[in-house]
Amino acid sequence: MGKSNSTRGRSPLPPTEKQFATSPTLTVPGDAGKTRSKSRSKSRSKSRSRKNKAVAAGAAGKDTSYKSDGVDDHDVFLLPLSDYGVMIGLTILALVVRVYKIYQPSSVVFDEVHFGGFASKYIKGKFFMDVHPPLAKMLIALTGWLAGFDGSFDFKEIGKDYVEPNVPYVAMRLFPALCGVAVAPFMYLTLKSVGCRSMTALMGTGLIIFENGLLTQARLILLDSPLVAATAFTALAFNAFTNQHEQGPEKAFGISWWFWLINTGIGLGITFSIKWVGLFTIAWVGILTVLQLWILLGDTKNVSIRLWFKHFTARVFALIVIPLTFYMAMFAIHFVCLVNPGDGDGFMSSEFQATLNTKKMKDVPADVVMGSRVTIRHVNTQGGYLHSHPLMYPTGSKQQQITLYPHKDENNVWLLENQTQPLGVDGEPINGTNAWDLLPEPQYIKDGAVLRLYHTNTHRRLHSHDVRPPVTEADWQNEVSAYGYEGFEGDANDYFRVEIMGKKSRGAVAKERLRTIETKFRLVHVMTGCVLFSHKVKLPEWASEQQEVTCARGGSLPNSLWYVEWNESPHLGPSAEKVNYRKLGFFDKFFELQRVMWKTNAGLTDSHTWDSRPQSWPILRRGINFWGRAHTQIYLIGNPVIWWASSAAVVTWVVFKAIAVLRWQRNCSDYSNVTFKRFDYEVGTSVLGWALHYFPFYLMKRQLFLHHYFPALYFAIIAFCQVFDYATARLPGVRGRESSFINKIGAVAFLTLSAAVFVLYSPLAYGNPWTKAECNRVKLFPTWDFDCKTFYDSYDKYTLHTVQAGTAATPSGQAVDAQAPGHEGGGAQEAASVSDAPQGEPRIIKQEKVEYRDSDGNLLNEEQVKALEGKVEFETKYETRTRVVDEFGNEIPNPEELRPAGAAGAAGVAPPHPDVEGVDKETVGSGSVGDAPAAGVDDDAARAPPQDAAASRDGEKEAEINQPKPASEGKEATVHEEL
Repeated sequence: MGKSNSTRGRSPLPPTEKQFATSPTLTVPGDAGKTRSKSRSKSRSKSRSRKNKAVAAGAAGKDTSYKSDGVDDHDVFLLPLSDYGVMIGLTILALVVRVYKIYQPSSVVFDEVHFGGFASKYIKGKFFMDVHPPLAKMLIALTGWLAGFDGSFDFKEIGKDYVEPNVPYVAMRLFPALCGVAVAPFMYLTLKSVGCRSMTALMGTGLIIFENGLLTQARLILLDSPLVAATAFTALAFNAFTNQHEQGPEKAFGISWWFWLINTGIGLGITFSIKWVGLFTIAWVGILTVLQLWILLGDTKNVSIRLWFKHFTARVFALIVIPLTFYMAMFAIHFVCLVNPGDGDGFMSSEFQATLNTKKMKDVPADVVMGSRVTIRHVNTQGGYLHSHPLMYPTGSKQQQITLYPHKDENNVWLLENQTQPLGVDGEPINGTNAWDLLPEPQYIKDGAVLRLYHTNTHRRLHSHDVRPPVTEADWQNEVSAYGYEGFEGDANDYFRVEIMGKKSRGAVAKERLRTIETKFRLVHVMTGCVLFSHKVKLPEWASEQQEVTCARGGSLPNSLWYVEWNESPHLGPSAEKVNYRKLGFFDKFFELQRVMWKTNAGLTDSHTWDSRPQSWPILRRGINFWGRAHTQIYLIGNPVIWWASSAAVVTWVVFKAIAVLRWQRNCSDYSNVTFKRFDYEVGTSVLGWALHYFPFYLMKRQLFLHHYFPALYFAIIAFCQVFDYATARLPGVRGRESSFINKIGAVAFLTLSAAVFVLYSPLAYGNPWTKAECNRVKLFPTWDFDCKTFYDSYDKYTLHTVQAGTAATPSGQAVDAQAPGHEGGGAQEAASVSDAPQGEPRIIKQEKVEYRDSDGNLLNEEQVKALEGKVEFETKYETRTRVVDEFGNEIPNPEELRPAGAAGAAGVAPPHPDVEGVDKETVGSGSVGDAPAAGVDDDAARAPPQDAAASRDGEKEAEINQPKPASEGKEATVHEEL
């Protein structure tokens, strides 16, 4: 322990009487205590003043240094070999605990729906939008790709089988598991870098290994394990750098100093590139860095202003430039990987979408003229197209539907007509929709022009009237329909006036007349004064769940803005001026995606079955049901001993700090004690990390879950270990302080208790068999809502294993080579085989059966099949079912089938994450458009609408996969109606 040589250290000291007595007050030599005479000459006063200032500065510098009291060199590269041996042993133990039975369950678990799905999209290069940065998701995809995953499995629902489609899910789970393993050595080295005893470091690492919540997250395709690993690495790097910094000027800018500073920056970049929770880690490092710079500024002897700026610049480079560069580099790779259109491009601007393959648009004529065939896009709600199709509203006027459709389609094309037919050279009106093509000169569409919009495919015109819309039945909104027939001249309710919004349009000409892409305009209904309007409300299934279009009186400007994307006219030949979307560079795409991510993240305000609020996390009030099947369950819950002990450590420091401040105010000299000061600063640093990773969640109105607490938990465990180390080995008067006897006994005892509790709750982490009695015995609170009724009464019943059924489909259009039906009315042929099994053991019956059904699911007999041969194309669907039979061939009922439908815990499957359905909460009467594509079916094939869809002939029947939706943790980009 070094000699105290400063009242400045890593922990600022309160002023003491000695400090007040020795403060650098300037006095006249030989006349101490008296102030300088005001009658001295000005030159002599300045001379003596400069001299005394120099003396005072020297005296102050003699006792001032930014080296902290009581700090030894804890360089983790200089540890005894025994420490490295212990750390390696703990790492091996962590590996065993993390990867044990990592293959179970062999089906999709909770948010693997999303993060496994992202891997599929990365491999196929299909753009998606998620609220989290891309690093961990790309690494999961890379792991899957290296293991042979081709992206064909879609991870669509919880419980979907991995085994039959041969998904390398174990390899994909290994990446989060290895991240979970890495946390163990990071914890050990972190505790050593802050001066803890080896036994304390061993205990802290054991707490990480035997923490049930961290284990559960680390065994699945989720982001939280990589996030905690990155946070742990950053904490290690910054604590190691702080140890170098606190040793004073002789360590500054050394190899170890630079190494840990730069690694802190890299750690911040990694953490921030996994989840935005990394901002809290940046705040933790930032606050402590500002404190370091403040203390450096006060060391006038060792740190000149020039040297201080050198410290400042080094930290700016390492802690700002490096993380930011790393973060942006991850998005650059993200954009390189996702070059094809996908589910998420609907969230992005038209300019952004134009950078994706197949959505790039050729240059189009700039000027829009009468008679132009155009497609019109909505500005605000992800740029859907004004669309119509030959389906009628079931209510209201029962005229043809007008919707907003997110994909290019022939039914998006409109012809722009003047309110009156043009006149020919003879002065007579030219009739017909192509009349404007026959004019010698084009007629430009200027601001204020009155138009009719003619739907070329159905020969009806855009129309509105004083009828309430079918969904948004508000008085201030009117229905918009397509009305008329071929040859019909229309009526006054077809008239819409063009209002060009100059501030939103680009270019001087675009503010005067209609221009493709450049002009933003409103369409005002002449008869009622309402404006064409659309918002994030989906129509029911009778409109293919497309977005509602209405005519609103007083509608908000963003939702009533439109622009022309595509434009064609005989008057606009090859020599006409062309325009296209502005080409976005990397920074344009980067900043747009950040805005969309922020907006989407803030919009995730819907409740969820398993969400929780921050006040319940430190006390472990409830967990999350991840998965359940075959009388086993995976439920995310922490080790209560570890959680409550770490929370108690935080409370202990807070109480200590409160008392210390009160005593400091009463002029007690507690802070003159080095141990007291080090305890205050070292534990306080960890508690600060806990607080910054915990309290910001109180400000969030979005969905929150227990796993959001894991980074804060990591800092709380560090704080607990530090409090334990001080209490058992560093405080004066502790028995066995020199031999650390109390420290060793206490560490072993607490670690043993934690490991025992870990074993008790491990069936919920591993999905292992359990019994009702054992489950109820450890269910301490009713808010721990894992279902003990799921489990059998005894382990003997788990000896009978059942194989879950799975389905797969081949792409539409494959020929079927089937035998003739062999059962009357059944249209089926059966062949059965029994798997070999020992005498008295259950057997598995495999049965092959071919059935023929029509598009409505009706069973066809042999005669009907023969009549259809050569006239239709059959689609094959393979279905695998497993039957368990006894030794005599009698079928044994599947226990899952014995559960009453809708019973609590039936099948034990956790409710799907909010985004699994991908349906806006405003949707009325929404239903599934079609079955989700099965494994092995290409996404493009899956997008094809069902053959029995009424609107499939013109392409507007959307499959659910085409609906834009945030890729995780929410239903839509926003969950409220934008008006």
